[in-house]
Amino acid sequence: MSTETPTTQPTLEDLGVGQMDLLRFATAGSVDDGKSTLIGRLLLDSKAIFSDQLEAVEATSASKGYDYTDLALLTDGLRSEREQGITIDVAYRYFATPRRKFIIADTPGHVQYTRNMVTGASTADLGLVLVDARQGLTEQSRRHAVILSLLRVPHLVLAVNKMDLVDYDQGVYDKIQREFSAFATKLSIPDLEVIPISALKGDNVVTRSEHMPWYQGSSLMHHLENIHVASDRDLIDARLPVQYVVRPKSDEYHDYRGYAGQVAGGVLKPGDEVVVLPSGMTSKIAGIDLFDREIDEAFPPMSVTVRLEDDVDVSRGDMIARVKNAPTPSQDIDAMICWMTNEPLRPRQKLAIKHTTRNGRALVKDIQYRLDINTLHRDQETKELGLNEIGRVQLRTTVPLLCDSYSKNRTTGSFILIDEATGVTVGAGMII
Repeated sequence: MSTETPTTQPTLEDLGVGQMDLLRFATAGSVDDGKSTLIGRLLLDSKAIFSDQLEAVEATSASKGYDYTDLALLTDGLRSEREQGITIDVAYRYFATPRRKFIIADTPGHVQYTRNMVTGASTADLGLVLVDARQGLTEQSRRHAVILSLLRVPHLVLAVNKMDLVDYDQGVYDKIQREFSAFATKLSIPDLEVIPISALKGDNVVTRSEHMPWYQGSSLMHHLENIHVASDRDLIDARLPVQYVVRPKSDEYHDYRGYAGQVAGGVLKPGDEVVVLPSGMTSKIAGIDLFDREIDEAFPPMSVTVRLEDDVDVSRGDMIARVKNAPTPSQDIDAMICWMTNEPLRPRQKLAIKHTTRNGRALVKDIQYRLDINTLHRDQETKELGLNEIGRVQLRTTVPLLCDSYSKNRTTGSFILIDEATGVTVGAGMII
């Protein structure tokens, strides 16, 4: 066995991690449906926690007199969460299997924390809604499905949890599956999977359960590892919001000028004819750089630096798009807004707005209706939006936004509203 010390450390790409696909998913469910326990089970059974973490959780569980390991303690990090037995803040957890990397957003189920759920699910590729097999579908279950549908989360999994407490009865599962599938037809949910599980016992979480031979589908982990998400992104409409102009000060790169940002849509290649918005100046892509090397193409969600053939005026907040397929700059915005602060949103209110890398100010022209996310009823008599409420609002901005509809592109179709006095984010918008 060689005792020589390697001259270089292996990179993530050498280890194969760089090529691994990433899945972002958000969990949602009512109180005590077992979201945090399920995430704890995923982390435990996929060997994503350290032994000392597990020992600490086992010790805490024993001190509380439990005859089982309370896996929820792995995610409920706030003291108030542990004391109340509920999830309040969005808890992010990261783990990986040999097939895929995962980012989990454990979102709260309470109505008063709707804004937290919107935040956690806004970037998710998949929504995981839990229901208690004993309780069946509740108002909160339907509400969470509506929110995930509004946020255009392309994949939805309904996990029927605590099957061990109903003796793994197929009839219970079938009833919930029929009810939810019928409800989902009213929503924009392109892909739905219903999986019976027991987070506490581990049934159908990582491995198939022997207690439910009547279920012929895959385990939850197998589904998460194999679901295809690359085609969910907009690969047609090329969009690069410019975040930073790269001008190195070294003599070696004296003439270098690049425009850095994260590709929000489409595929960009050297030689493509592009337009810089809002100025309307056109050029061609001279090259695309990724870290210290040049690449042949860029697509979402890659962060790259684009060089243009011509010396055109480009700055932060501008957008590079294809000449024949560019967004139309607009100052009149029609959007669904989730309001996130105690002071209500009212007409004539002025706020700061941030859309991709572009900043401006916005005036609330009109509130068209408030959406009841339990019944989908549109209240057109409302004059304001309160905390955690969602409604359709018309805005007028001081600068033109280079936007698409949210249904077309979740990046260029979304924005946030900011209180200018405090700098606090007070609203999240989805452009219609």
